[in-house]
Parts: sequence; structure tokens; C-alpha cells
Amino acid sequence: MSHTQIGLFTGMYGLLALLLSVPAGLAAKRYGEKRVLVLALFLVGFGLFMLGRAPGFFTAFASRALWIGAYRFAFVGVLTAIAITSPPSLKGSSMGLLGSVSSLATVIGAPFGSKIGEGFGWRTGMTAYACAAILGSLAIWAFYRQQPQEGGRLPMHPVSSSRAGGRSAFRSPIVWALTALVGMVGMASYSVTFFVPAAATTVFKMDAMGASLVISTGYVCAIFLNLLSGYLMDHYSKWIVLSSLLALLIPASIAMTSGNELIFRIATAVVLAGGFAATNQVYGLAGSVLRGRETGNVMGVLSLGAGICGYVGPQMLGVLREWTKGFSAGWYMMAGFALLTLIELILIKRHGEKNKAEREAAA
Repeated sequence: MSHTQIGLFTGMYGLLALLLSVPAGLAAKRYGEKRVLVLALFLVGFGLFMLGRAPGFFTAFASRALWIGAYRFAFVGVLTAIAITSPPSLKGSSMGLLGSVSSLATVIGAPFGSKIGEGFGWRTGMTAYACAAILGSLAIWAFYRQQPQEGGRLPMHPVSSSRAGGRSAFRSPIVWALTALVGMVGMASYSVTFFVPAAATTVFKMDAMGASLVISTGYVCAIFLNLLSGYLMDHYSKWIVLSSLLALLIPASIAMTSGNELIFRIATAVVLAGGFAATNQVYGLAGSVLRGRETGNVMGVLSLGAGICGYVGPQMLGVLREWTKGFSAGWYMMAGFALLTLIELILIKRHGEKNKAEREAAA
């Protein structure tokens, strides 16, 4: 592939996230998250399998488009499933566990595919990933069940509740506020994943393996931080825990400008782990805003925000890199966005407290 083709091949992730996030939420609402998950994961596997058989760029491009497009539906579907099946008292822990397992999958998934690729070729590596996705589809089909209560009535948050009544997510200001929040929270971790390898190579003269270890360290830390933050969200003030995670990103982003390699490694790990943990907890917070049939739409709208910032963030970092001939301006930009996100979270909290006080006064 040419560099232009590689850019198009990899960059379609953000573009498809922009196009398909809201339709994925609508599909989860209309057809149910189980059907969406089963079909989407199967199509992810089919796209990966076809990519492993692609004879040229255009076939590979179409196969990746199918893979990434289906993945967006699966992503929104699994968020919807977690949001409507986990009890309110375990919402934070459920999202934390989801984030932890996702980070673990990233840590073991890349070496898994690489080892198969080394021994049997990259096409077989893609086929192995396809098999994993199809196994996931079969697991959802076999084990994902709604649990009726006594008398055959369903609880307030069963699997089928994503298709029961509720206020429209598209008309809720709080949902759009949380959409901006989840986007800006995730911008730091998305941008770091894209640009840290280049920064590590340019500034600290690391090889590809050393740069990958920096990223892997962040994902390993995210495994444990997701579990810890989920537990704290369920047992203490959600606002304080989430604010602490966001506040942690500010000095960590600034520390990435350091010329000391150890400080750079630690700061990068903190930004990655803190960003992913905070993002998952915002999804959990949003899951309790609008229940019932709108859960899928809520997750679709939030996923749209994540897709926008996941696309814009690395682009802005790239522009700053070209303008300043360095990476420090981009890291300062991430610190600024983390500060804006913290301010927005405080404003959302105050707005919620004001509305609660007004409802209590009216009662």
C-alpha cells in the first residue's frame, strides 16, 4: 500500500464511528441489543476472514469497512446490554469490568495475532481474529438471557426494556452534555495511542518494541484502574471519583512534555489508564440517565461523541506537530481539554443538584 492508502485504510475507523454510532443505537432500540450483538459480531468475523483472503487493496478496503462498520454496532450493543442488565448499585463495577476486560484483550490480542502471523502468515492471523469474533457471537446467542420476575413481569432493566417506553434521548440536554463529556475524556487516550509511538521514536530514540511497551504499560494499568474506579463509583460519590480521574489527566498530560524518559513512560501510562477508566464510567453514568427503550439511543449518541473526538483529537495533534515541529504543544492541548472536561462535569453536577432541589420543592 502507499502511505495515502494506509492512511485511508486506518482512518476509516473514525469516519465510520461518526456515520454509524447513532444508527447502531437506533438498531439496538428497534431490534434489541441481543440481535444486534449476535449479527454484528458475526459480521465482524466475516469481515476479518475476508480481509485475510483479500487479493488487493480494494478488496481489503471493503473487508475492513465491513469489519469496522459491524464493530461499531457491536460496541454500542454491548454498552446497551451492560447498561440495562446491571443493577444500579453495580453500574460502575459493571462498566469497570467491561473496560478492564477490553484492556486485557488489547494486551494479549496483539501478541496473539502476531505470533500466529509469524508462524503461519498474517492472513492466518486475521482468520484467528475472525474465529474469536464468531465465538463471541455464539456466546451472546447462547448465554444472553432476560430474567423475568415473579408473575412473568419483567424488571425495570431487563434485556427487552431497551424497547419499552421512555423519553427521547435526542431531546435530552443532559445526554448531549454527557456526549461532549465522553468525547473529550476519550480524546486524550485516543490521541496518545496514535502519537506516543512517534513521540517515543523521535524524542527518546526508542525502537518499535520499546514504543509498543509504553502503550502496553498503559493498557495493563487500565486493567486494574478500571476495576478500582468501578468499585469506587458504586460505593462512594460518583462525581468525586470521576472528577479525581479527570483531575489526574491534567498533570499527567503536562508531564508528557518532560525530556526524562521514565517520567514520560509513567505519564503516558497514567493518561492511557485514566482516560479509558473515566470514559467507561461516563458510559455507566449515562446508562442511568434514560432507562427503558432509550438506552440504545443514549449509548449511540455517546458513541457518536467518542467517534468525533476520536477522529478530531489525533488530527489536531498532527496539525500542532506540523506547526511546532514538536509534540509538547499537543500534550498541553490534552491537558487543556482535560481541564475543560472537569469544568463541564462540575457544571453537570450542579445542574443535576438544582433540578433535584426544584423537584423536591415542588413535591
